[in-house]
Amino acid sequence: MTATAKAASGRPLRIAFFAPLKPPDHPHPSGDRRVARLLIAALQAAGHRVELASRLRTREANGEPAAQSRIVAAATAETDRLVAEWRTDPPNLWFTYHLYYKAPDLLGPAVSRALGIPYVAAEASHAAKRLTGPHADFAQATLEAIRGADRIFHVTSVDRQALAGVVAPERLNGLPPFTAYRPRPPRRPRGGPVRLLVVAMMRPGDKLASYRQLGVALRRLKGRDWHLTLIGDGPAARQVMAELGPVRSQVTRCGRGATATLPALYHDHDLMVWPAVNEAYGMALLEAQAFGQPVLAGAHGGVPDIVDDGRSGLLVAKDDVAAFARALGRLLHDAPLRRRLADGAWRHVLRRHSFAATVAVLDREVRALCGS
Repeated sequence: MTATAKAASGRPLRIAFFAPLKPPDHPHPSGDRRVARLLIAALQAAGHRVELASRLRTREANGEPAAQSRIVAAATAETDRLVAEWRTDPPNLWFTYHLYYKAPDLLGPAVSRALGIPYVAAEASHAAKRLTGPHADFAQATLEAIRGADRIFHVTSVDRQALAGVVAPERLNGLPPFTAYRPRPPRRPRGGPVRLLVVAMMRPGDKLASYRQLGVALRRLKGRDWHLTLIGDGPAARQVMAELGPVRSQVTRCGRGATATLPALYHDHDLMVWPAVNEAYGMALLEAQAFGQPVLAGAHGGVPDIVDDGRSGLLVAKDDVAAFARALGRLLHDAPLRRRLADGAWRHVLRRHSFAATVAVLDREVRALCGS
């Protein structure tokens, strides 16, 4: 069951929504796509009409000038099309989700200026070190979009610290990560192995590094009374399963299709485990807590912003596999601790990461910008 929120009173706004990394209707699931959809749902729950402004993807991963030039040309043509289309009937506000040095917003700032409408961005990342190197032009475009925004919503303390030097305080707003799942108490404990859960794409890079650390930690606990359910798929699936090979008898892998049953899976497991290498914050970690499932994770990036260490889960120092294994061993052995963290998990989400609270914040801010 998902959360609901009563639409606010007042004139509905027409909001142009854009996600430069991946459009919200992209066929491949990801945490990024999930958050984009959640933001749209929250704006709609506040009574506003949200239009997908463009499906243009601006991500260029390899720092290739020719590829970046093609993206810039496509963005220029798309900007011209939108301005011409909306010149006589513009939206009230432009809202961009997730821009960073590899996926700048090359549409929103220009369209907003041309139409005279407010420009808003959520989860905008700035890293000064990227202003030199192969992505320098894209990093500069991201910085200019951030500096020109009427409002920036940051979702983690890491982003807030990076933005504080380039965004005036009155234009910077906190918007804690949130989930549409209604927080609920955990299920009653039952016998059998401790049920562990991982929900993550199987991609090279940071995801594979997390799986690798998890495999090392689990090998240290081989023979303990646990079973891991693995929800995920992707180009590194074979490598992931090789990393888990020594404990394969205690692992059940479900593919991408299992994401349709995530609520039942969250509710039916005892502990979410994820080293979270370079994780922005981890939507699955937040969703699991909403169902009373505590989290064991590495303290990377924004993970400490969504896991209340010692109350809704346990965090260990990033990349400390030995500490991760020790904490997991403790949680496997200590059922009262798991129960206490489980109760703290759903209460934490209810208190700080609810859908209704996000609807209220977004509605208040966009109305203020539009004078509604």
